[in-house]
Amino acid sequence: MPVPIAHPVSLTPEEHTRLESLVRAHSTPQALAFRCQLILRIAAPDRPSNLHAATELACERHTVGRWRQRYLAHGFQGLQDAPRSGRPPRISPL
Repeated sequence: MPVPIAHPVSLTPEEHTRLESLVRAHSTPQALAFRCQLILRIAAPDRPSNLHAATELACERHTVGRWRQRYLAHGFQGLQDAPRSGRPPRISPL
Protein backbone atom coordinates (compact mmCIF):
# COMPACT_ATOMS: atom_id res chain seq x y z
CA MET A 1 0.00 0.00 0.00
CA PRO A 2 1.56 3.34 -0.98
CA VAL A 3 2.22 5.95 1.66
CA PRO A 4 0.30 9.18 0.97
CA ILE A 5 2.38 12.33 0.82
CA ALA A 6 1.36 15.01 3.30
CA HIS A 7 0.27 18.39 1.98
CA PRO A 8 3.01 20.98 2.46
CA VAL A 9 2.51 23.77 4.97
CA SER A 10 3.85 27.20 4.10
CA LEU A 11 3.78 30.13 6.49
CA THR A 12 3.79 33.84 5.83
CA PRO A 13 6.37 35.83 7.82
CA GLU A 14 3.56 37.14 10.05
CA GLU A 15 2.27 33.62 10.78
CA HIS A 16 5.79 32.41 11.48
CA THR A 17 6.42 35.26 13.90
CA ARG A 18 3.09 34.72 15.66
CA LEU A 19 3.71 30.99 16.12
CA GLU A 20 7.26 31.55 17.38
CA SER A 21 6.10 34.14 19.89
CA LEU A 22 3.46 31.76 21.23
CA VAL A 23 6.04 28.98 21.59
CA ARG A 24 8.32 31.31 23.60
CA ALA A 25 5.63 32.93 25.79
CA HIS A 26 5.46 31.59 29.33
CA SER A 27 1.73 32.22 29.54
CA THR A 28 0.87 30.03 26.52
CA PRO A 29 -0.85 26.76 27.46
CA GLN A 30 1.52 23.86 26.85
CA ALA A 31 -0.83 22.10 24.44
CA LEU A 32 -1.05 25.17 22.21
CA ALA A 33 2.70 25.76 22.43
CA PHE A 34 3.33 22.17 21.31
CA ARG A 35 0.94 22.55 18.37
CA CYS A 36 2.64 25.79 17.31
CA GLN A 37 6.05 24.13 17.58
CA LEU A 38 4.77 21.24 15.49
CA ILE A 39 3.49 23.55 12.74
CA LEU A 40 6.76 25.47 12.73
CA ARG A 41 8.66 22.22 12.32
CA ILE A 42 6.57 20.85 9.44
CA ALA A 43 6.71 24.24 7.69
CA ALA A 44 10.54 24.27 7.86
CA PRO A 45 12.41 24.47 4.53
CA ASP A 46 13.36 20.78 4.62
CA ARG A 47 9.62 19.80 4.65
CA PRO A 48 9.85 16.78 6.99
CA SER A 49 7.38 13.93 6.72
CA ASN A 50 4.86 13.30 9.48
CA LEU A 51 6.97 10.40 10.73
CA HIS A 52 10.18 12.43 10.82
CA ALA A 53 8.51 15.36 12.61
CA ALA A 54 6.86 12.97 15.07
CA THR A 55 10.21 11.36 15.86
CA GLU A 56 11.81 14.76 16.50
CA LEU A 57 8.95 16.01 18.67
CA ALA A 58 8.40 12.70 20.50
CA CYS A 59 4.78 12.19 19.50
CA GLU A 60 2.78 9.94 17.17
CA ARG A 61 2.75 10.50 13.41
CA HIS A 62 -1.06 10.55 13.52
CA THR A 63 -0.84 13.52 15.88
CA VAL A 64 1.34 15.38 13.38
CA GLY A 65 -1.06 14.52 10.56
CA ARG A 66 -4.10 15.65 12.55
CA TRP A 67 -2.66 19.06 13.41
CA ARG A 68 -1.29 19.51 9.87
CA GLN A 69 -4.78 18.92 8.45
CA ARG A 70 -6.45 21.21 10.99
CA TYR A 71 -3.96 23.99 10.33
CA LEU A 72 -4.38 23.69 6.58
CA ALA A 73 -8.18 23.68 6.90
CA HIS A 74 -8.66 26.40 9.54
CA GLY A 75 -5.37 28.26 9.95
CA PHE A 76 -4.40 29.39 13.43
CA GLN A 77 -7.96 28.84 14.70
CA GLY A 78 -7.51 25.13 13.97
CA LEU A 79 -4.81 24.94 16.65
CA GLN A 80 -7.11 26.22 19.39
CA ASP A 81 -8.88 23.82 21.73
CA ALA A 82 -12.38 22.96 20.54
CA PRO A 83 -15.27 23.70 22.92
CA ARG A 84 -15.99 20.78 25.19
CA SER A 85 -19.32 19.05 25.11
CA GLY A 86 -21.40 18.53 28.18
CA ARG A 87 -23.38 20.49 30.65
CA PRO A 88 -22.30 24.11 31.10
CA PRO A 89 -20.89 25.06 34.51
CA ARG A 90 -23.50 26.15 37.08
CA ILE A 91 -21.11 28.28 39.11
CA SER A 92 -19.48 31.22 37.39
CA PRO A 93 -15.67 31.48 37.60
CA LEU A 94 -16.06 34.87 39.30
